Amino acid sequence: MRAAGTSRSRQLWLVAVFSFLLVAGAFSQASDDAALAKDFQDRVNHYVELHKETGVGSKTSDSPDKVAQEKHDAREKIQGARASAKQGEIFTPRIGSYFKRQIAATMQGPEGAKIRTSLRHAEPLPHLQLKVNAPYPQKVPLQSTPPTLLMNLPHLPGKLQYRIVGSTLVLYDVASGLVVDFLPHALPPA
Repeated sequence: MRAAGTSRSRQLWLVAVFSFLLVAGAFSQASDDAALAKDFQDRVNHYVELHKETGVGSKTSDSPDKVAQEKHDAREKIQGARASAKQGEIFTPRIGSYFKRQIAATMQGPEGAKIRTSLRHAEPLPHLQLKVNAPYPQKVPLQSTPPTLLMNLPHLPGKLQYRIVGSTLVLYDVASGLVVDFLPHALPPA
C-alpha cells in the first residue's frame, strides 16, 4: 500500500513540475515576444526619424503633379540616407520569427478563414522581385493587409504600412513609395 502512495505522490510532483515548466515557458515566450516587438518598434522609429531629418512629408499639395514630385523628392532623400540598406535590417531573423508566429497564430484562429478568403479575392500580383530601398513597382496594385491580421501585428506610424505580396510581408513607406523592408514567407501556405 505504501508503494501506491509513493507512486501517487511522485505523479503529483511530476505534474506540478511539468505545469510549472509550461507556465515558465509561456511567460518566457511572452517576455521574449514583448522584447522583439519593442526592438521592431525601435527600428521603425529610427526609420521614421529619417523623414524628419530629410524633411520628407513636410509638404502637402492638392495638385497631382506636385504630389508626384513630392513623392519623387521624398524617394530620393530616403534612398540617399539609406544607400546601404538591405533586407533584414528591420525584419531581423528574430523579429521575422516573431512576425511569422503572430501571423500563423492569427491564420489558425477563428478569423483565419476570412483572412485567407480576403487574400484570395485581392487582385493577383505577378511575381515581384522586391528590393529594399527601391520603389514599389508603380503599375502593380498595393494589396492591403486584412484588418483582422493587422490587429495582431505591431502598430505602425502613419507614414508606414504593411502590405502583402504573395506570401511576403512588406513594410511600405507611403510618402516615398519605397520598400522599407520585407519578410519572405511570412504567410503560411494556404
